[in-house]
Amino acid sequence: MVSLLRLTMDVAEYRLDGNADAVEFCPYDSFHDILAAATYTLQEGDEPCRIGGISVFSVMQGSGLKLLQHIETTGIFDIKWNPCLGHKLLAEANSGGFLRLHELNCNHGTAEDTGEVLKEVVKEDVSSSMCLCLDWNLSSSSIAVGLSDGSVSIVTISEAQLEITQHWQAHDFEVWASAFDVHHHQLLYTGADDCKFSCWDLRECTSAMIFQNSKAHKMGVCCIQKNPMNTNLLLTGSYDESLRLWDMRATSRPILEQQISLGGGVWKFKHHPSIPGLVLAACMHNGFAIVRIKEDGMELLENYQKHESLAYGADWHHGKVQLKGETGAGSLVATCSFYDRQLRLWLPNVL
Repeated sequence: MVSLLRLTMDVAEYRLDGNADAVEFCPYDSFHDILAAATYTLQEGDEPCRIGGISVFSVMQGSGLKLLQHIETTGIFDIKWNPCLGHKLLAEANSGGFLRLHELNCNHGTAEDTGEVLKEVVKEDVSSSMCLCLDWNLSSSSIAVGLSDGSVSIVTISEAQLEITQHWQAHDFEVWASAFDVHHHQLLYTGADDCKFSCWDLRECTSAMIFQNSKAHKMGVCCIQKNPMNTNLLLTGSYDESLRLWDMRATSRPILEQQISLGGGVWKFKHHPSIPGLVLAACMHNGFAIVRIKEDGMELLENYQKHESLAYGADWHHGKVQLKGETGAGSLVATCSFYDRQLRLWLPNVL
């Protein structure tokens, strides 16, 4: 394999038509070149409104991004592809209180291609509050939605229909993080502006939590993810600028933690799809960071500072990347920033 260190770091950039807050590479085989970017823009005035959209791109072999489709919506806070290999769906949590599912056109690039890469197939009016975050369970049968009033909804997917099967008041303020445990499917983790990190067993009454920690985070909890390759480790990110590592073998007293300050609020992070312990983090006022995670600590490997606004969206490419004749495995990164509306592709120097 040819080393990617010889490649130029910056690959492509694109200015979106709204404030950029989420990017997601398609995880499905044969569709790794598809990239979705979401926007949220508050239009002020006598009658303020929140507008947004999803822009769908192809990552071109060689260099660059090709816009394939733009879908206008209300303002979007979060998007995620479903993890199951069955129906290929992108879920959207938006400011209108809706959860929407868009299906990927599996004929993309063939003679049967209709021209629509994504097509809305179903939506659910979850709440009069805003839908701020979402996460799929591993079987893609349910989606957890965090809401601006501090509540959480579990939306079940059955025969192309959405149904709210559980709803409870989980936090005192906005829920910015909801994450299923990838090893214990009945567990859901949530985090919010009340600085609390909580765990719920969805087999039980949802008003009775398994645990809640309200002391570790000094500001709101923005993101939570279980380590997909280690059943014991979990990460949380917070406005207080720290990425925290938790050992979940101590769930009755979840305070076994290591932390690293990333110099900005840790809004989102993503585990590398194939390299254990490698994490990409969006650090709001301090660009994007790549961190190596070990059971005994964390190490900052790289900081990317080419964006000029709030660092919000970040994701790893899921397949092999071929750029300018050289090939690497899953090392391409997509990032986006809010007010400057920038979407950028780049290659980390550390890989």
